[in-house]
Amino acid sequence: MNRPSDTSGPGSSEPAPPAGPPEGRPHDPVVHTPAPTPDRQILVLAVPALGALVAEPLFVLVDSAMVGHLGTDSLAGLALASTVLVTVVGLCVFLAYATTAAVARRVGAGDLRAALQTGVDGMWLGLGLGIALAAATWAAAPWLVAVLGADGTVATQAVTYLRWSVPGLPGMLLVLAATGALRGLQDTRTPLVVAASGAVTNAVLNAVLIYGLGLGIAGSGLGTALAQLGMAAWLVVVVVRGARAAGARLNPAAGGIWANARAGLPLLVRTATLRLAILLTVWTATGLGPAALAGHQVVNAVWGLTAFALDALAIAAQALVGQALGARDVERARAVLRRTLQWGLGAGAVLGVLVGALAPLYVRVFSPDADVQHAAVLGLVVAAVALPMAGWVFVLDGVLIGAGDGPFLAWAGVVTLVAYVPAALAVHAWAPPGAVGIVWLWVAFAVVFMAARALTTGLRARGTAWMVLGA
Repeated sequence: MNRPSDTSGPGSSEPAPPAGPPEGRPHDPVVHTPAPTPDRQILVLAVPALGALVAEPLFVLVDSAMVGHLGTDSLAGLALASTVLVTVVGLCVFLAYATTAAVARRVGAGDLRAALQTGVDGMWLGLGLGIALAAATWAAAPWLVAVLGADGTVATQAVTYLRWSVPGLPGMLLVLAATGALRGLQDTRTPLVVAASGAVTNAVLNAVLIYGLGLGIAGSGLGTALAQLGMAAWLVVVVVRGARAAGARLNPAAGGIWANARAGLPLLVRTATLRLAILLTVWTATGLGPAALAGHQVVNAVWGLTAFALDALAIAAQALVGQALGARDVERARAVLRRTLQWGLGAGAVLGVLVGALAPLYVRVFSPDADVQHAAVLGLVVAAVALPMAGWVFVLDGVLIGAGDGPFLAWAGVVTLVAYVPAALAVHAWAPPGAVGIVWLWVAFAVVFMAARALTTGLRARGTAWMVLGA
């Protein structure tokens, strides 16, 4: 790989002038196909990615809405259990991000077989990690819930949900790896169809298992696990078919799996810092009382939905930047950066208006409790104000991940976590319980933490150190 200053390689020479027609023959008509504009390239990838990404937090939203009507303790238990599960899956998101960047670079360099081989190796890694993490999470469920500060009925509900849902972890990690491979191939439509189908299946299963069979919160966990396993089977079939057509091997290879793990390690560190910040936020919310914790779950679910929606632009940036750098096209990579940042700020502003203005209406879907609704509305207003900045942050993350700038993102994650910890601890020590405490908690998370992320990634993107060229 080379830095932008190195002009060697296929992209460095001037294209040869087209040869004229042989003497005595008329010129054939030339049809010029205009190159797609940056906006069109972004939208072609981002719109299907948006549907796929939004479908994932819909799992949490559906679970929250259905479990919320079982009672405040059940919803608070779901808040803790879903935090643990999202943390486990989130730590493995490098399966998608690193695979997207690596596959996109190889596609940009013209090596489709190697691109699909990377995707297959990523899926084997995801399957192994998923089985190991599912077993560990099931065994450690009571301890994990206790660490987050829960006890009594809330803790019981959280452990029940965790243990019924962890069989879906191998499926979820396979979904990450397979989706990363398809995104690197600039196929965001297949993950959209699979994710949308999974979200619908999850909703139906939850309704049947929670209410029809009377399983309560256990039915919610089981329904989600079954939906995730079905999604994984579908995506694996799609990637395997493509790999066979390209001549890539399907059996696990230690070298390829290790290469994927090594490439993902910096992103694992970066994700760990993000998850630690979220865990610290949930721990702080737990100390504000059950109603505040339930309200925080509503805010967090809506924030997750908007974050994934904005992350669609980051997905487009990952694929386009990865391919541009793989093809040694610095100018195109810069153009993608500029335009996706503009889209991120604009989309964040629009979502902020919707989230804040409509909050008093949609919080009723999650809980009939007036205290929970009040806390949720106030927290959502704070989150809404911060959404334009969040759009900026998510796009910059996508650009740097697509460039393979994992080591920097790991260090930046540590710095931003260090900046956030004092703010969260101050809320835990001095904020009053209930709705006012939730306001201060979301000021700390959505404003202080996100501002630290915006500053670190913004300064990095202004330079050229992240622009490594070649496959």
